[in-house]
Amino acid sequence: MTTGTVQLHRVLRTPPERVYRAFLEAPALAKWIPPYGFTCTVHHLDARVGGTFKMSFTNFGTGNSHSFGGEYLELTPNEFLHYTDTFDDPNLTGSMDVKISLKKVLCGTEIQIEQSGIPEIIPVEMCYLGWQESMAQLAQLVEPEILE
Repeated sequence: MTTGTVQLHRVLRTPPERVYRAFLEAPALAKWIPPYGFTCTVHHLDARVGGTFKMSFTNFGTGNSHSFGGEYLELTPNEFLHYTDTFDDPNLTGSMDVKISLKKVLCGTEIQIEQSGIPEIIPVEMCYLGWQESMAQLAQLVEPEILE
C-alpha cells in the first residue's frame, strides 16, 4: 500500500543547468543522492523520456543494500524532471512518483521536489531526512565555482 508524500523546497547558489545535469549524469547522481552513511552504484541510466535507470544504495556500516529503478516520464531541460521509482524488494510494493521543478532565481536555482506513493512501510519523516541529506550533498557538488 502506498500512502506517503513528501514535498521539499530548496534554493541553491548555482544555475539550473548544473542542478539538472546532477540529476541525469550517473557519476554526479552517485555522488550526491545517497543519504549519509550510504554509497550509491548507478547500474544503468538512460536519461530520456521513456528511458530507464537502475541503482543501488549500500549501507556503508552493514554492507546491506537495496536496489530500485524507474522510468523518465517527462524531461524539460533545466526546468523539470518527472520519473518513477520502484524498489526491487517485494515488501516495498508500488511505484513512487517524483517531480522536480527548477526555476532560475536571482541567487541561483529554486528547487521544488514532490515524491508521492511512498510505501506505507517507509516512515515519511525518514524520506524527508534522506532528501534533506541528499540536498546538502547536492549543494556541495553544484555550488562550488572551481577554476581550472
